[in-house]
Amino acid sequence: MASARLSLRYVRRFTTAAGDATTTIESASPFPGKISVSKAKSTLRKVHDPDKALEIYSNVSDHSASPVSSRYAQELTVRRLAKCNRFSDIETLIESHKNDPKIKEESFYSMLIRSYGRASMFDHAMSTFEQMDKYGTPRSAVSFNALLTACLHSKKFDKVPQLFDEIPQRYKNTIPDKISYGILIKSYCDSGSPEKAIEIMRQMEKKRMEVTTIAFTTILGSLYKNGEIEVAESLWKEMVKKGCELDTAAYNVRLMNAQKESPERVSELIDEMISVGLKPDTISYNYLITAYCEKGMLDEAKKVFKGLEANKCAPNAATFRTLIFHLCYCGLYEQGYAMFKKSVRMNKIPDFNTLKHLAVGLVTNKKIDDAKGLIRTVKKKFPSSFLIAWKKLEEELGLCSKTDASSSSAKAAAEGRETAA
Repeated sequence: MASARLSLRYVRRFTTAAGDATTTIESASPFPGKISVSKAKSTLRKVHDPDKALEIYSNVSDHSASPVSSRYAQELTVRRLAKCNRFSDIETLIESHKNDPKIKEESFYSMLIRSYGRASMFDHAMSTFEQMDKYGTPRSAVSFNALLTACLHSKKFDKVPQLFDEIPQRYKNTIPDKISYGILIKSYCDSGSPEKAIEIMRQMEKKRMEVTTIAFTTILGSLYKNGEIEVAESLWKEMVKKGCELDTAAYNVRLMNAQKESPERVSELIDEMISVGLKPDTISYNYLITAYCEKGMLDEAKKVFKGLEANKCAPNAATFRTLIFHLCYCGLYEQGYAMFKKSVRMNKIPDFNTLKHLAVGLVTNKKIDDAKGLIRTVKKKFPSSFLIAWKKLEEELGLCSKTDASSSSAKAAAEGRETAA
């Protein structure tokens, strides 16, 4: 209840002072004064508490300074709220922006549609799209693509083709462009139908419409995932022959498949990337790390990890997840814990299931202090709503302190009295 009051206090700022860049939040805020939207974006990446996320977002000095960063910051805030099922707060936040003078700008309006999609609130996204006439906001492929994207993020893959056909008929100015077709292609791929996506690609070619590298990469990835390797390789050769500008993301899709073959094959493709002037990124090297780990070649995997900085890359949560999982699988829990501490320093902590294996392994091997340290660190990094599974694991492993145990007993007793009453 307290968190709801706190978040709504920040949300009301948007409702009562939309567009007022001079308004500041309470002096008690841990983020006193205004911050740039770029600073907010980078800070929000590290924050998981929804109230803190709202507070940071509310403190942005000028959202118009960087529209792209502003959109990213808003979507990050919405995602933090959605993870905690704070949908009424999301609605209040997004609806408050409809009082902003920029609401007549299609790009600004489209940001609201996309944000509803990020929260899987497609009905709200659809309603917002239909309200554009009310606010005097023009429609074009920009808002149409925002609606299709919201549908995609809400995992309503079957509805995307329906909207693709219906919306242009209802609204004359919403003519699908190459991005619209790319979203349609992704909807078919995400629903496991790459053959339908290829049909759409062929239609685009007949219309002499550019097939973007993103659309091509999406189809390629779907084919590999479906095990249609020959079709995927044939499509790759076709795109190379046509002179399609292949980027790092396209090669990463091939690396994803190559990791199942051997680390040598992944290395070959990385060398090929470099030879054509592309720079392998963290995802590229993650596939190489995974390939080595799957073969039990942990020393080689750790060499790749140590070489990331030299290759001007930084490990992400997936990097640490892979290494910690395989170190635990091989019984190297102390090394796994050391890797966990590195992930904390870089603010790239892996998921619960990976760290659960590590915590259990540490306890089994009598590394109780390390296991307690792991759980204590996680508790500090994430909001209480994220920690239910951790608290349960802590109890199962007998790692609760006497204070925690007493607190749990008291809470259980109180709940028992309420039930009896």
